Amino acid sequence: MESKDYKNICESVLPLVKSTGDFIKNELYQVEKSQIETKDLNSLVSYVDKEAEQLLVAGLKKILPDSGFITEENTIAQETKEATWIIDPLDGTSNYLHRIPHFSVSVGLMIGNEIVVGIVLHAYSGECFYAWQGGGAYLDGKRISVSDTSAVGSALIATGFPYEVDDVEPLIRTLGYFMRYARGIRRMGSAALDLAYVACGRFDCYYEISINAWDVAGGIIIVKEAGGVVSDFKGNDDYLFGRNIIVANPNIHKNVQEIIANNFI
Repeated sequence: MESKDYKNICESVLPLVKSTGDFIKNELYQVEKSQIETKDLNSLVSYVDKEAEQLLVAGLKKILPDSGFITEENTIAQETKEATWIIDPLDGTSNYLHRIPHFSVSVGLMIGNEIVVGIVLHAYSGECFYAWQGGGAYLDGKRISVSDTSAVGSALIATGFPYEVDDVEPLIRTLGYFMRYARGIRRMGSAALDLAYVACGRFDCYYEISINAWDVAGGIIIVKEAGGVVSDFKGNDDYLFGRNIIVANPNIHKNVQEIIANNFI
């Protein structure tokens, strides 16, 4: 496939993601406590997650009939093919179920081992971030780019907290460093939106451990096409399935990566 093909695919997926976001937003005040399940410690799910995923899968099958799927809610057989959709139908479920208006839909298309199309929709506000390989990154049709912040001391940094962690000390040390030496640190509750916010310059950096592929797949290509750098904690490329990720503008990425590596590795 070429860049123009990725563009066409992205534009075909956008209406599907937005209609799924409308469904999620419309159900915000309809979910009852009896309809909430606990998947794992601190990990919740409702019928909204599952139905949103089914909507996405059905629509994406029509766009690329022979594609595989990696999805959070397992509503379809998990299978990697030459073209594979990686989906989080509702990233920020805990926010959603507590009616905190910060949650998203994330869709990434992987060709081979590389993400080539990504869409992240803020399902409450309607802001839609998207990109395709070679085509730039966009927010509601306007080109976006990462910030030009040149030092960690001036950076606003986002992170997330894992549901389960065996050793909290590296996490605490890293948080402590950024609390002392960065401009500020935020924990918003939707990894997909954290990546999108780095891509448009709202955050200068985002990092997280024990993260899943569906949380970050949609945002990875958006950050790259916006001029950002993506790596794992070691500074390598094992960030999609490697369970840890750093995204930042190119001015501070190496410094942030070294700080995190000193604490975690």
